[in-house]
Amino acid sequence: MHLFYASDIDSSRFEFSREESRHCKVLRLNTSDTIYLTNGKGRLFHAIINDADQNAYKATIVKTINDFNKRTFKLHIAIAPTKSPDRFEWFLEKATEIGIDEITPLICEHSEKTVVKTDRLEKIMVSALKQSFSAYLPKLNACTTFSNFMLQNFQAAKFVAYCNDSERKLLKNEYIAPSNAVVLIGPEGDFSEAEISAAKKSGYMPISLGNNRLRTETAGIVACNIINIANQ
Repeated sequence: MHLFYASDIDSSRFEFSREESRHCKVLRLNTSDTIYLTNGKGRLFHAIINDADQNAYKATIVKTINDFNKRTFKLHIAIAPTKSPDRFEWFLEKATEIGIDEITPLICEHSEKTVVKTDRLEKIMVSALKQSFSAYLPKLNACTTFSNFMLQNFQAAKFVAYCNDSERKLLKNEYIAPSNAVVLIGPEGDFSEAEISAAKKSGYMPISLGNNRLRTETAGIVACNIINIANQ
């Protein structure tokens, strides 16, 4: 099954971009072949190719499914960008495949990277969306500081993961499905004591992701996986 993405599907006929048309050609798709489209907002479209021009493939939508595989919870992970761009890209790709609704790059006291270029990251997420045959493209927010993020009010279970020796409970034991969740993941140097204190005062529960010390991007994936498994 071949899934394609376009945010602006709004009629029964669809014309692929030049780039996606070339992709269709590589896949050897021809007239009368069945494909699937999504707008990344929960709608899955069954379509039939009716024009196999390699520069502008066209298809007719024959069936629409709303809320395709919609989950009963929402997951938002606020995570410090890693010093290595590749590692942050890996997190975004795998989190999209596993299932996540919103991601906020979080600038912390110990952050080594404070700028994130979203264009390439969004392409990686779209690719992961198609790979996992999902109809929901996660929302990638602009970078924000830890202090500004603390000002936001979330109707969700809130957790902060960190590595110091203070008392923390396992996320897998504290999260109750199918509630919405917000999880904070710090930078390579971890959250500062002041940030941990501020998170606690803002209602974030201190949690552990297990016995091992994890890299930032690994911690993000573990948290994402724990929440998703709890909801299966």
